[in-house]
Amino acid sequence: MKKHVILRKLFFSTLYLSAFTFGGGYVIVTLMKKKFVDQFHWIDEKEMLDLVAIAQSSPGAIAINGAIVVGYKLAGLLGALVAILATILPPFIIISLISVFYNAFRENFVVSRLLEGMQAGVGAVIASVVFDMGIDVVHEKSAASDVIMALAFIAACFFDVNVVYIVLVCAAIGIVRTLLQKRRRAK
Repeated sequence: MKKHVILRKLFFSTLYLSAFTFGGGYVIVTLMKKKFVDQFHWIDEKEMLDLVAIAQSSPGAIAINGAIVVGYKLAGLLGALVAILATILPPFIIISLISVFYNAFRENFVVSRLLEGMQAGVGAVIASVVFDMGIDVVHEKSAASDVIMALAFIAACFFDVNVVYIVLVCAAIGIVRTLLQKRRRAK
């Protein structure tokens, strides 16, 4: 497929996802998977998980980071720039409009109930993302990955360990595992 076609599809896909995704980056990650893995078949599922891991462990909003890594994977630096632009335009426009009418939104009963309902839907979508990603880790049939995932979950949910520390420890474990595997293959 020609690069300009990919860039156009990338722009409109990420623009659409960003415009109609409420609830933060984890929601957009699921929709990116459906669009780029399931619909377009541009990225395979394992690679999408890797890209999400990179996006999640990088500083900043996961929606932007996800757009950067997917855009870069699909079309290099220009793809990353196109995906960033398409991802930031809808929130920028919406927040600009809301700021103009802030007082009317703040006290509107219908808007507050709408946002409350959206929170419930967002919770369900995030739970779905966690389930899908967890199932993918389990399907790898790696006992070490299963243990790492379980320990990270326990640390975050039961011991209130800061997510930054969990990500850093998991990254370090991943690096050590990779180096050990390379060393074993070299022998």
